[in-house]
Amino acid sequence: MRNLIFPCLALALCACAAVPVLPPTPISTPTAIVPPPTPTLARPAARDVFETNRRLGRGMNIGNALEGPREGAWGVMIQDYYFPLIRKAGFDSVRLPIKWSAHAELNAPYTIDPEFMARIDAVVDQALKAGLAVVVNIHHFEEMDKAPLEHRARLVGLWRQIASHFKNRPEDVVFEILNEPNTAQTAALWNETLLLPLKEIRTGNPTRAVVVGGVNWNNVTTLATLDLPADDRYLIGTFHYYNPFHFTHQGAEWVEGASDWNDTAWEGTPADLAAVRADFDLAVAWGTQNKRPIFMGEFGAYNKAEMEARARWTAAVAREAEQRGFSWAYWEFASGFGAWSPGYGEWREPLLRALVPSAK
Repeated sequence: MRNLIFPCLALALCACAAVPVLPPTPISTPTAIVPPPTPTLARPAARDVFETNRRLGRGMNIGNALEGPREGAWGVMIQDYYFPLIRKAGFDSVRLPIKWSAHAELNAPYTIDPEFMARIDAVVDQALKAGLAVVVNIHHFEEMDKAPLEHRARLVGLWRQIASHFKNRPEDVVFEILNEPNTAQTAALWNETLLLPLKEIRTGNPTRAVVVGGVNWNNVTTLATLDLPADDRYLIGTFHYYNPFHFTHQGAEWVEGASDWNDTAWEGTPADLAAVRADFDLAVAWGTQNKRPIFMGEFGAYNKAEMEARARWTAAVAREAEQRGFSWAYWEFASGFGAWSPGYGEWREPLLRALVPSAK
């Protein structure tokens, strides 16, 4: 046995000596995984202004609330439940008349009260949450109408803040530069003035729809005097309609001599309807010539008129507007012209049916 062990060991040693010694394999440092470049997403195309106007559709003014000296001073405090109520009835939008000038400093930079801005935010939030588009305007800026050159800078300063504050809001928030320019606001002066706040708006809102109307209280006849920038294709023309005035404003306490018009009727005769159609065709002609959509921002008949006549007039005006592709906003929700009775907590059915025939 001993003699056999040594030869075996010798063979084993020889075999080991024959195995080549390989150099150590270097340990490679892992290469970092570089993610592929993030594709640049194309910015969604801005909504066509005619589509925005269709989105406004049938609207409701929330009047006698935020355009007073303070909310509630004229009898209306906006409640959150108003907005789903309006939407459920079949309306598409609300117009918010706002007296910003009562809540801003008189001197530059004309700072708007942050608490008031927060209140407007809350109202806009509730409207959007309910599925309603919103028109935000400057309303009852009487100083602008009496002395436009003296207060032009303040109008611009207000819009600088409003436009910046709302610039990230969806397209369903629409701006309106100034309600019913009148008195010292001549057509020439207004055409010059409106370009200044529009420039501020376009700084952060290049494609937001902006509503602009003519002088003489946004009378339909003054659309023809508007001189809008041809390269801005996101403008909507507007007019307000209260003809015949002796019917719609009979008994209105704020209109001198209106008590003399009490019991004025509106029967909807062929002549009555022809007058409405002739007025509306003026707006059609302007919109066609300028390739602009039309928003009838106010129309309504005061509660001193007989209800049946109010409903008849309201239905006629709304249908004639719709036949011409106008969007519209009824004046107004819950006050003297109101379609909603806050006292009874219900719609005034004749007016609601006149506005939205299929209302639930």
